[in-house]
Formats: sequence, structure tokens, C-alpha cells
Amino acid sequence: MTELGIGIGWRPEIAEAVEALHGVDWVEVVAENICADHLPDSLTRLRERGVTVVPHGVSLGLGGADRPDPARLAALGEKAVALGAPLVTEHIAFVRAGGPLTATPLLEAGHLLPVPRTRDALDALCENVRIAQDALPVPLALENIAALIAWPGEEMTEGQFLAELVERTGVRLLIDVANLHTNHVNRGEDPARALSELPVEAIAYVHVAGGIERDGVWHDTHAHPVPRKVLDILADLASRVTPPGVLLERDDDFPPAEELALELDAIRTTVGGRSATAVAAAHAHGALPLVPAPRRAPLLIGAGARVSGGPMPGAAPTLEDPTPRPGARQRLAVTQASLLSALVAGTPVPEGFDTRRIAVQSRALAAKRAGVVAKVAPELPEILGKDFRPAFLAYARSRPMSGGYRRDALDFAEHLLLAERPEDPAARRRLTEWWQDRSGSRPPGRATRLVRAARHALVRR
Repeated sequence: MTELGIGIGWRPEIAEAVEALHGVDWVEVVAENICADHLPDSLTRLRERGVTVVPHGVSLGLGGADRPDPARLAALGEKAVALGAPLVTEHIAFVRAGGPLTATPLLEAGHLLPVPRTRDALDALCENVRIAQDALPVPLALENIAALIAWPGEEMTEGQFLAELVERTGVRLLIDVANLHTNHVNRGEDPARALSELPVEAIAYVHVAGGIERDGVWHDTHAHPVPRKVLDILADLASRVTPPGVLLERDDDFPPAEELALELDAIRTTVGGRSATAVAAAHAHGALPLVPAPRRAPLLIGAGARVSGGPMPGAAPTLEDPTPRPGARQRLAVTQASLLSALVAGTPVPEGFDTRRIAVQSRALAAKRAGVVAKVAPELPEILGKDFRPAFLAYARSRPMSGGYRRDALDFAEHLLLAERPEDPAARRRLTEWWQDRSGSRPPGRATRLVRAARHALVRR
């Protein structure tokens, strides 16, 4: 495996700070945020300095019932080639549901949702992973995700599910220790047990991030400092295996570069790379708490490596037939569509789910939609002012996302215009011009409005 070292998630908002940080061996970029033929200048400069760049996908939905979209796979592969990346990464999650398998409208979550740890879900995931592996020009690693909700009737623990996935496909793992902490708080799952069940020799790299707890629910925000409990899990992992790479994720509420440097120093210390003085400095500045120095595992990761005292197999793992059992995709499609519809379309909560947690997740999805739409279409909050967020959240309660966020922004603007909003004529004129400029058409007539109203009514059934 490629030895990556200590890295940080590259985001446009902190591009300058990332370039200036000392000791950054590599960066990770959200694949959907870049174009293969027009890379950001900052990433180009980092590559010229020898900094490895890894594309991290968020939209494949490999844990969904449908087979992966060839166009999305091709785009991810093109970005890997353009960046000279040694691997690409994605998530064990589903991001859309419905469509032909269920004869219902296709719904987009706009977020990573957990797959049920069942045989049906594992069968579909394994086949999807093999399809992706065959299509991509570099190795693939998959990330465990954070979740607010748990599926009823699960047949495996997270560690068992990941271990069998690796055994059947040979895929590598991206272990997010912050997500293990999230699932501990939200679903009562023991991080140590998950680590003990994992095939640690398959770890490609590790994510570390911060979050916040509200009303007994941990929100994996990537907008807060890394807490001690997350570093403790990283220390546990580092005592079992030396991870080939560890990366700090920060997606919002970005701190000064000095605080990012302190967080990186503390991560470096936790995996045993530097003196504890770095963590002490971080603690003194209030960025991170102290953690004990972990026990280092005397091993290397790569060909012929030894993990936890045992030899890695010299040959590739035995790969089972990944074809799902008859009906597995259909059964998975129905369950995922029912859950996603309850989350984004207000349909009844499927039996066995915690209705309170479903409500929390539903609000979180709507809030994320509002936040991302505000970023991809910053003119909307500028035009609508303080009315943007409440108007969007009201819209989201009855209008599930059926395309990407840019489509969502256009649909929201159209929804307001059809309702003759905003009330201020000047603002409505600006919104009309914005919508026309991006959609290339005029607001729809009465017949089109009736058809769209009927479509939305069907979605809510």
C-alpha cells in the first residue's frame, strides 16, 4: 500500500493555508468539487511540490440497490488520472433510492445514509464494488460512515460487515475514527470491538474529524476541533497497526492556520510520529486535549507486511462470486426507498425505526440541503435575505430532491416564483432574472404547473 503520511482535506476556503502548512504529506479533495480538465491552481502547485492528492467521492452510492452509474465511475477515474492519484476513495452508503427497481420516483438524499448490515445489502454492495474496481484505473478504498439512525433486523456488526466485504472483494478500507465515535454515541456500538473485528491490513488510510453532541445525538459536523475521544480511538487503532496515512477533515467554520497546524501535530503525535510536546502545545491553546502516547505496533504496511504479529497472505485474498442472490437488489431497493421517502418526503416511518431519530435525521437533511444550496447558488440568500433559510426549509418539507444541488436551487427558485414570491417586486424581479439566466426558459404555464403538482403529490404517497 502507498505510504501517505499525515494529510489534510483540501478545501477552497483553506487552500492558501494548506499550501503554507509545514509537514503536510498529502491532501484529499472532494472529487465532485473539481473538474479533471481544469484543476484548481492550488492543487496544481501542491502536486508540483510532490504532495500526493487523493480524490474522495461522495455520490457513487455503492451501498444502494442500483448498480453504479458508468458516467460517475468514468468521471471519478478521469479525476484520479488527472491528479496522478495512487487510489480513489468512496463511502459505504446509499445516496439515492427509488426509480425502476421500485417503480417509484427517484429520490436523492443529498447525504450519505447507512446501509443495513444484512446479507442482501452485502451482496449488492460486493457486486457494486467489483463493478467499480473493474472500471477505475487505480485501487479503491471505502469509508465507514457516521449515522444517526440504525436499521432494524441487522445481521452483522460493523466490523463483521466490513471484514466480509474485504474478504469477498479485496477492496481497501478508509477507516474514519470520528465516525466510529459517532456510531458509539448514536447507536451504542463499541469502537474497540469494531477495530478488533476489522482486517487492519486492508486499511489504506484513516480520517479524523470533529463534531458536537446535542440532546444525546452526536453530529459529525467536520466543523469543530477533534475531541479527545476521537483521538483515543485513533490511538487504539495505531496500537494495532501503523496506518499508511491519517488525514484531518475540516469542511466548515474553518479556524486559523495555526489551529489547523496544532490539530495536525496532535494527530501526528497520536500515531507516534513526534514528541508529545506537540499535543501539549495544542492543549495549551485549547485546540485539543492531551492523549496518552499509543503503543506502537512494530510493523510496516505493504507487500509482505506483518500485521498484529501475523503474516499477511502472500497472494491476493480469495474473491467470492459477488453476484447478489436472487431478489436481493429488489428487497434492498424497497427498504431503502421506504426509508428515504420517510426522511425527505414525509411518508410514514417504516416499521422498526426510531421515529424520533428519523425526525432528527430528516431535519438534518433539510438543513444540509439549505446550506449546500446557499453555497452553490449564493445569489439566492443574497436576494432573499433572512427569508432564505425558512423559505427553503418549508420548500424542502414537500419537495424531495430528485437531482443535484444546482437543480435543487433552480427548483426552489421556480417554486417561489410560481407562488409569486418574494413579495418585494424588486427581489422577485431579481429572482426571475436569476432563474431565467440559469434555466434558459420562462416560468412554466398553468398546464406545466398542474403536471408538476401531480408529480409532487405522487412522491408524497
